[in-house]
Amino acid sequence: MQETPTKRPYVLELAASLISLALIIALMYVLQGVLLPLMFSILIAISLYPVAGTLERLRLGKAFSALLAVILAIAILSGLIWFIIHQVIVIGRDGAEIQTKFLSIFDTIQHWLQERFGLEPTDIVERLRGQANQILSNAASYVTAAFGSLGNILAGAVLVPLFSFFLLYYRVFFREFFFRAFRSTPQDVVHTTLNKIYTVVQSYLLGLVTVMGIVAILNTVGLWIMGIQYAWFFGTLASLLMLLPYIGIAIGSILPALFALATKDSAWYAVGVIAWFQVVQFLEGNVITPNIVGSKVSINPLMAIISILLGGMLFGLAGLILALPLTATIKVIFDAIPSMNAFGFLIGEPEKYHLKRYSTKILLKRWNLRDILEAKERKAKNETGTDENKEL
Repeated sequence: MQETPTKRPYVLELAASLISLALIIALMYVLQGVLLPLMFSILIAISLYPVAGTLERLRLGKAFSALLAVILAIAILSGLIWFIIHQVIVIGRDGAEIQTKFLSIFDTIQHWLQERFGLEPTDIVERLRGQANQILSNAASYVTAAFGSLGNILAGAVLVPLFSFFLLYYRVFFREFFFRAFRSTPQDVVHTTLNKIYTVVQSYLLGLVTVMGIVAILNTVGLWIMGIQYAWFFGTLASLLMLLPYIGIAIGSILPALFALATKDSAWYAVGVIAWFQVVQFLEGNVITPNIVGSKVSINPLMAIISILLGGMLFGLAGLILALPLTATIKVIFDAIPSMNAFGFLIGEPEKYHLKRYSTKILLKRWNLRDILEAKERKAKNETGTDENKEL
């Protein structure tokens, strides 16, 4: 006689899933030195898969196709780094003129405070002026050194391209690993989940690149119309900072605003730069990204912000970049696990009925609670009426 397997209570399954998740996060924090290059490599490999697939269809061989795709990615990243460093060096040649302009602005503000509020220059103000003078005089060298060290780090980080190559080359091998690792799960579910993860991450990455290109053009056009020098550099840099979700464009608007303040005769240019970048950010968040990425990456803004904060706490700057694709992947996994399905729902976008005026009534009706609650209310009223009659 065959024994029927006993089903564990939902509370135990949920507790086991949450404990496992906590242990995984703790392990990720301990092993972040290896996991960070690996996670970036996974993102790069997913974005390069269409390129490698196209090269394979040209009968170049799987290994050679993966190698060419990785070399192409290295060439593009190297070109971006060279462009940024070159433009920083060019802007740094005008450092003395920009420094003089900033000091004149500082004197104007100090004079205005003295006339308006009677604040005399103090030792602290003079010390701040000296520090500002020193910082501005060395600003170009600081920025160049920062980008130069970043370039050295990227040049020395052979792990990311190496991991990316093997992830592309052994991709079918890794897929079979998941089939073997989750034998108790229906194999079609494993296959579908892996495909969903690939689709979600690739949609996010390709959509991000497309949106960054559009934002770079919009930023550049706005700066060019206002007559800001190096408009293409500042517009492109602000779009690259979109790797930091929600705050990238805001941070990217500070540099061109300060540059406009130093090179233009009126402070309204700086105000115009910040205002234009905010308009671009509004268009990006409400028009451009929803229409390009669509509903394939469905993470509600609240969970996105929380994931970014947690990613920053866990992995620092790299965590800010990895937060959204990692959260989108976690949502797909949660949707596939019955005990974690509710948390996948929590991460996702609300349905239209959640935001309507009578959303509570719609929710109760969907869960068959409206009739039950109304019946309980009628019963309570009848019992109250019966008690009153007894008292009379």
